[in-house]
Amino acid sequence: MNTFLHRRQFLRNVALSGSALGLSSLVLGTEMGGPPAAPLVAAPDADAVRLGKVRNAMLAMQRRVWEQGTAAQALLELGETDWVVLLAKDAVVNQLSDGRLGLNEGNTAVCDPAVNGEPVLFAAKVTGDPSLQKAAERMLDFLLQKAHRTGSGIIYHTLSENRIWVDGLYMMPPFLAAAGQHAEAMKQIAGFRKALRDPDTKLYSHIWDEDKQAFERKALWAGGNGWAMAGMTRVLRSLPASMAAERAQLVEWIRELVDASLAWRRASGLFHDVLNDPSTFEETNFAQMLAYTLYRGVAGGWMPRSYLPTAESLRAAAIGKVDAFGIVQGVCGAPFFNSSGTSTEGQAFYLLMEAARRDWQAKAA
Repeated sequence: MNTFLHRRQFLRNVALSGSALGLSSLVLGTEMGGPPAAPLVAAPDADAVRLGKVRNAMLAMQRRVWEQGTAAQALLELGETDWVVLLAKDAVVNQLSDGRLGLNEGNTAVCDPAVNGEPVLFAAKVTGDPSLQKAAERMLDFLLQKAHRTGSGIIYHTLSENRIWVDGLYMMPPFLAAAGQHAEAMKQIAGFRKALRDPDTKLYSHIWDEDKQAFERKALWAGGNGWAMAGMTRVLRSLPASMAAERAQLVEWIRELVDASLAWRRASGLFHDVLNDPSTFEETNFAQMLAYTLYRGVAGGWMPRSYLPTAESLRAAAIGKVDAFGIVQGVCGAPFFNSSGTSTEGQAFYLLMEAARRDWQAKAA
């Protein structure tokens, strides 16, 4: 029996299996037991292998409406055009008659469907498909004309309760900004901030009940503060240069939240799930959200370079939680998000962090 693979067959097998197996080096000997020849295939970069695994694990996970959009946004920032188009198309398959995208569970979500809007807009642009453009317009029309809101015009998180959730800062204003509704995006951010910001810690609480005029959940949830800073960062990147005052305002709000958050960092490099409550579990995803914000800020010139070592150490802490299958462990976990586990959003923010870091490196080169 021939114990050697034909060179062409060997390379074909490598191409089919190498990245999936996470092989670090591939060397073909000239003869059994003989000295190795020069590598036929360059050893894959460890960061690239890990990123591929994290992406694949994310795509293998079941996803709800906001998870679909967050996954698509991560792939958008990575430049994975085909994947973005595919996820956008499926969000349109699950679009309701009132315009809400990707709603495949329940009928009450208001802000969450909007996180699919930017990927659908992008997919419409790159494919020229008018049905995708129409789908994005219908989502925008829902937000501007149909979504129920406070007396001052701030959009509620769901149809069933008159409540403002910090999660909505990521789900909705970035799509408004991407769709050209910059003033409305800023109005929503300011309203969310007014309702949720804790004046003592300068962090954001989770849920405000407008009817009760009280917090439904006052907890300074790490993930919620991550949604807030990442959402404001995405809006800042969409604002035109002509909105200099609004850009400066966002920078101030983001930096305030970043600094307030870092005060609660643990020696491990991570944070508690509720930032000021040491009885809650140590959580991974907030470190990724914070690193994403810092890399984007430094690359964009609106965060000082002195934050880079912090971004790098946050990234290192997050990398330490990625297992052999590419699953980011120890995040605020699906499906109930009240204990340590895994989630699509935890996977997505690893990818967003890496995309932001890549762009910072490209700019610094």
